[in-house]
Amino acid sequence: MIFILRRNVINMINEFYEKLANIAVKYSLRVKKGQRVFITGPALAKELFQVMYIEILKAGGHPFLLPQIEGVPELYYKYASEDQLLYVDKVQKMVIKEFDHYIVILGDYNTRKLSQINPEIISKSQGSPDRRELFEMLEERMSKKELGYLVIPFPSNSLAQEANMDLFSYIDFIKKALFLEKVNPIEEWNKLQKKQDRIIEHLNRIKEIHVIGEDTDLTFSVEGRIWKNSAGNANLPDGEVYTSPHEDSANGHIRFTYPGIFQGKEIENIFLRFKEGKVIEAKAQKGEDLLQEILKIENANKIGEFAVGNNYGITKFTKNMLFDEKIGGTLHFALGLGFIECGSENKSAIHWDILKDMKQPGSKILADGKVIYEEGQWKI
Repeated sequence: MIFILRRNVINMINEFYEKLANIAVKYSLRVKKGQRVFITGPALAKELFQVMYIEILKAGGHPFLLPQIEGVPELYYKYASEDQLLYVDKVQKMVIKEFDHYIVILGDYNTRKLSQINPEIISKSQGSPDRRELFEMLEERMSKKELGYLVIPFPSNSLAQEANMDLFSYIDFIKKALFLEKVNPIEEWNKLQKKQDRIIEHLNRIKEIHVIGEDTDLTFSVEGRIWKNSAGNANLPDGEVYTSPHEDSANGHIRFTYPGIFQGKEIENIFLRFKEGKVIEAKAQKGEDLLQEILKIENANKIGEFAVGNNYGITKFTKNMLFDEKIGGTLHFALGLGFIECGSENKSAIHWDILKDMKQPGSKILADGKVIYEEGQWKI
């Protein structure tokens, strides 16, 4: 009996990887014959690397794998000189410039691996001019549809632990978030895309957004900015509509009800006050020193993204923004880099998402003075 149980669990995991790889290659990226596909992520995601490799080959693409060895990030921040912290190798730039697709497998062996690193060191590295150039290059090629970029999850034990689950419960959680329990997952993603298309059709006519909620009263302009539909084409799981507000337009304050996660570190109970687009006051109950260091990065004190999550298959905060920012009934802002494709002019070396629950009583979003979203549900 024990042997049979273990064999069935292993088969379940194999099927999970195969379905995920199938959606990623055939639906999200639509890999074509002759295209070059770069894949990176933790080396512990061996089986997901393998099935992605197979699916890309079957599609006629040329996969290039770069698994990351555990311990390297910690060693980098502990031993790198200042010059090395600022350095970005030309190979990294070449990949962004020349490949057709870029896939990031998101998993971890230790989510707290950088907990002992000085926040100033992380901020200095993340804010380097070369790294900012890399981010801008990536965003530009993505906006021109020259580079397909996709982040996909790997159910590692550390992420399951962060979500307060065992590994197999975490896999079930991911399956629901990806619609993998449905007969035809790709059909479900197409349905979500059509639903969000209808929402975006209305949002693209809006001039001003007003967010009201717990310790929150914030306005900003989206006039002339383009809203985008994210339904599995850049992230798996997915399910959000987003834009980039005018850089000098945010006024008011907001309290984020979920912790902000930066480089595996938690910043809790974040409060930000904006004036003419810039953060003029920032507080946090935990991790305020890191928050202040993040805001020192060039243009990280401005909003690069405003988005609303629409994936109601994700019902739990897991400290993994790949999932959390898509939770149905939430919104999130990103500090730093804005989206060129939305009309943003904000350039930065970071794009940091922070999440707020909008299901609480009295929470709402107004567009040009009219309520379009209330207590976790669209009204348009």
